Amino acid sequence: MRIDIITCCPELLESPLGHSIVKRAQDKGLAEIHVHNLRDYTLDKHRKVDDYAFGFGAGMVLQIEPIDRLITHLTSERHYDEIIFTAPDGERFTQQEANKLSMMENIIILCGHYKGVDQRVRDHLITKEYTIGDFVLTGGEMPAAIMTDAIVRLLPGALGDETSALSDSFQDGLLEAGVYTRPAEYKGWKVPDILLSGHQAKIDEWMYEQSLLHTRERRPDLLDENER
Repeated sequence: MRIDIITCCPELLESPLGHSIVKRAQDKGLAEIHVHNLRDYTLDKHRKVDDYAFGFGAGMVLQIEPIDRLITHLTSERHYDEIIFTAPDGERFTQQEANKLSMMENIIILCGHYKGVDQRVRDHLITKEYTIGDFVLTGGEMPAAIMTDAIVRLLPGALGDETSALSDSFQDGLLEAGVYTRPAEYKGWKVPDILLSGHQAKIDEWMYEQSLLHTRERRPDLLDENER
């Protein structure tokens, strides 16, 4: 899988994309992640990629010209399944969306910045828009890193145990149950006996019940009426 990220602040993505599972997936050849500096595609001698908004208010807007030039360059080399923009008013990015994107071959993620981007970018160049929550950030670099992490970890071979992702929160519409490790007792706090029993079927049943209870307490909106 190939992910191309367009940003005017590439240094913000160096650490999130250079460690842990995302780095290992790249080292294994499972994912190609290319970060493109939008400033390399402007004709402005000062490498400026933003300007004042027409008509109203404060705040700088990313210009359409360098964005179009970079996207045109990328799409001339390969087909992209989605060209994504990170925006506060986009569709909520969920585990289900991560699952869909992980099945694709090539995607572009355009990071918003400042006041946003020229609306013509969104109208004519973007195929999908996502938000990671109902809040505003300085730029789209962190959402892009979060989405990339969520997608890449789902690629076959990215995790040490591929079944690990199957029990993640939201994969089956529920929150994950609590997990435990050694020691089995600490300061009198014990691991539930069922987890030490060795009866996998009973453990699986208990884990599902705990997952359902956890979801009912914390995120009842994820459940249908019969489960609440």
